[in-house]
Amino acid sequence: MFSEITFEYQPFLYFLLAVPLLAGFYLMRNRYMHAEMQYSHSAFLQSVRKSSRLNLIHFPFILRMLVLSLLIVALARPQSTSRMQDVSIEGIDIVISLDISGSMLAADFQPNRMEAAKATALDFVRMRPGDRIGVTVFSGESFTLVPLTTDHLLLTDLLRTVHTGMVEDGTAIGDGLATAINRLRESDAISKVIILLTDGINNTGVIDPLTAAEIAQMQNIRVYTVGVGSHGAVPYPFQTPFGTQYRDVEIPVDEELLEEMARITGGRYFWADNQKALEEIYREIDQMERSKIDVMEFARKNDEYLPLVLLAMMLAGLEFILRKTWLRVTT
Repeated sequence: MFSEITFEYQPFLYFLLAVPLLAGFYLMRNRYMHAEMQYSHSAFLQSVRKSSRLNLIHFPFILRMLVLSLLIVALARPQSTSRMQDVSIEGIDIVISLDISGSMLAADFQPNRMEAAKATALDFVRMRPGDRIGVTVFSGESFTLVPLTTDHLLLTDLLRTVHTGMVEDGTAIGDGLATAINRLRESDAISKVIILLTDGINNTGVIDPLTAAEIAQMQNIRVYTVGVGSHGAVPYPFQTPFGTQYRDVEIPVDEELLEEMARITGGRYFWADNQKALEEIYREIDQMERSKIDVMEFARKNDEYLPLVLLAMMLAGLEFILRKTWLRVTT
């Protein structure tokens, strides 16, 4: 809540320019109207002290100018405006479900799919400072890495530690989605979103991916699915007696499944065949899932001229009393 001063009749303030003009006229008038006396010498005047009455001879005029200025400002009708903003933010809860199966070590991204997926996820987290974000990971099994939190520093630290081999290998897309749904099940956010990223085909797990998508739809959770990988054979690391060697292999992605999962939940399916495309996907999701901010502003105006008028009346009364008594000038 804050206040500001405005003037309803602002042009009246131009009359304040008359105050310095009147002061100049007053000084010139007093300069030419003073009586003069000539003396043969003025040495004796040095011992004469000015009375306090003489020192204040111009005080009534100063008071009149103050009264005039206050009345002009009062005529301009000053008003204080009190403003109060009521801001409501519709928070969005987001869970990133990340595939950490062995196929994510393919080197068609730099340095591999796993590191590229982590880097772009971290960038996405930085784009969303006001939202609660969680991370789940899946391979042959799935688990929650970070529950929904606004502590993005903790989230980024834990996300950097993700690597393949944390659980039994495989690609349990249905289990991965179900774990993410479970993190959002008790969320009271109006908008609930899952970003599921994978580079493979569902080949293990106990929950069918489409069944999990239907559960998400019933929970009003929107799922964005992201397929990762280049079409055709891609370099994949193999451990040999001579160290790590890369061979080209085919790693198929079930795009039809991912597209259907997104459709069921009202989300979208994206395909990323390089890191730049993956970065663009996260930016597009960021734009589609913007937090809604409603700002309602209340304003109330109060007239503030009365204190100025009262002060002007008091100063006018003081000037009248001084001019008729102690500072009275006789002619």
